[in-house]
Amino acid sequence: MNVWDVAIIGGGPAGLSAALVLGRALRSVILIDEDKPRHAAAHSSHGYLTRDGISPSAFRELGREDVRAYELVRMEHDTATGAKKEDDHFHIATASGKSYISKYLVIATGARDQLPPIPGIQESYGISVFPCPYCDGWEHRGEPLAIIGSSQSLFGYVQLIFNWSRDLSVFTDGASMLTLEQKQALQARGIALYEQPIKSLRSSGGQLEKIMLEDGQEIARRIAFLSDTGARDATTIPDELGVGREQDGQYETMEHGSTHIEGLYLIGDAKHYFTGLIGSASEGYEAGVAINRRLVEEDWV
Repeated sequence: MNVWDVAIIGGGPAGLSAALVLGRALRSVILIDEDKPRHAAAHSSHGYLTRDGISPSAFRELGREDVRAYELVRMEHDTATGAKKEDDHFHIATASGKSYISKYLVIATGARDQLPPIPGIQESYGISVFPCPYCDGWEHRGEPLAIIGSSQSLFGYVQLIFNWSRDLSVFTDGASMLTLEQKQALQARGIALYEQPIKSLRSSGGQLEKIMLEDGQEIARRIAFLSDTGARDATTIPDELGVGREQDGQYETMEHGSTHIEGLYLIGDAKHYFTGLIGSASEGYEAGVAINRRLVEEDWV
C-alpha cells in the first residue's frame, strides 16, 4: 500500500502553505479538502501582503495553482471522516470510501461559525455584518457601527472597534457582563449600550439598515461586528486521536503546531479558532518546515 510522507486535511491557506513547502522539499503529500471554507460568505480578504482585497475563492485557487506545480503533491476533493494511528502511521478514511496512510498528519480544517439566532443576520453576514475588524474595519471607518453580542471580552472588543469609528453602539441582546466602571467608560465616550433583547436585523440586499429591539426601538446602523461568532471545531479527528484540550476549549499544541501525538500537527483556525489569512499561511509554512526537518533526521538514522 502507498504510504505518503504527509497527509493534510484542509485546503485553506494553512493546508495549502504546508503542502507547498513540503512539495518543494520533495515530500509526497496527499491533501484532502472538502471545499467548504469558513470565509465563503466573505467578498474579500484583507491584510495579506500583495493580495489585499482578494476574494477568498480567488485566493484559494491561486494557492491550488501554486501547489499543482509540484508532482509529489496530490489534491483530493473529499471529506476526511476519521483517522487512527497504527504502527507509527496514520490511517485516514474519507466520505467517498477512500483511505490513505501517512507518516505525518496535519489538521488544517479551520473552524465553523455558529451565528447567533437573530432573524436577518444570515442575510447580512459577509456583506454588512462581519466578525473581524482587521478584515473590514478600514472599509467602514467613520460609519455608524454596531457591536452585537456579549462575553467576558466584550469591553476589549468595544475598545478595538472604537478605533475605527466614534459612532458606535453596543447591542448585547440581553444583560451584559460589563462592570459598572466599564459602562461608565462607554458612556463617557458617547457609546450607546442597549441590553434589551434583539428582535431582528433589518437590511436591504444584505446592507444593514436598522437593529430592531424587542421593546420596539429601531436603531439605524450601517455596519455590525460580531463579538463572538460561536466558532467551533470543523472536525472531531483530533479528539479521536486523543488530543487534549486547553482550559479555553481549544486543542493543546506545542511548537510548530505539533501535539503530544507523535507526528500529528494542528495549524491555523483548527488550532486557534481565528488566525487570519496571513497567520494561517505562516503556520502552514512553519509546520511544513518542521515536518521536513523531522523527515530529514529520520533519513539520517
